[in-house]
Amino acid sequence: MKTALYVPGDRPDRLDKALRSGADQLIVDLEDAVPVAAKERTRAAVAGWLRALPAERPLVTVRINPGGLGHADVRALAGPGLDGVLAAKTETADEMHALDGVLTAAGMPELPVVPLLESAAAVFAAPAIAAAPRVTGLQLGEADLAADLGVTPSPDGSELLWARSQIVAACAAAGLSPPLAPVSTEFRDLDAFRATTERLKRLGFRGRACIHPAQLPVAAGVFTPSPAELERARTLVAAYESSLAAGSGVLVGDDGRLVDEAVVRAARRLLLT
Repeated sequence: MKTALYVPGDRPDRLDKALRSGADQLIVDLEDAVPVAAKERTRAAVAGWLRALPAERPLVTVRINPGGLGHADVRALAGPGLDGVLAAKTETADEMHALDGVLTAAGMPELPVVPLLESAAAVFAAPAIAAAPRVTGLQLGEADLAADLGVTPSPDGSELLWARSQIVAACAAAGLSPPLAPVSTEFRDLDAFRATTERLKRLGFRGRACIHPAQLPVAAGVFTPSPAELERARTLVAAYESSLAAGSGVLVGDDGRLVDEAVVRAARRLLLT
């Protein structure tokens, strides 16, 4: 999963167009993108849209509202076409337990949930949230988090480095897949978008959520290994396995660097992307 595209739930024209965007996943937004007065109407429209989805399509998840509104969202949306839920403004593991109960009662006992952490409290609770039922990953909502912290992020977002690393570490500790990197509002200067995406990749993110189709090929390119990278990884894994068979757990690579299990684990992860 390298790219996910946010699409406002109250724009049916964009929903259909997004299916052809090339994104690996669509995130249909019922939360911030939809005015309060339009939420019930939009929920019903998205439920109908989900039922009519073609078989060949990207994964479709829905960003639900927090609290009781979110529970009403999943009750209406439960059924064919819904591949997962992004739970906005998750603060505690208890909220995930409650959502698990609602989804089970709605007849979706295995639907995956990704909590969106958007406050300081949520970031500090990330390890417990990551271990909650149904949780298959975490995402970081940096706009709300920055407002909560009272910080003004610079273009590279370095002021939020600690939160980004916390999310990556919480996913790793819970045995979850590495998280999608947070969104960027930069969709005109794609070189700048590429630079921030590469920085997030180095931090341990393994894909990126996008708000505009123009960002998708850039994000996909950053997170897609080159043929040369894949070949190096295959060569390294094969050499290490040969070394193990010969009775040694370490070897010196062609570049003169020591290769051990940790290095090989990273190479194997690359081969799975």
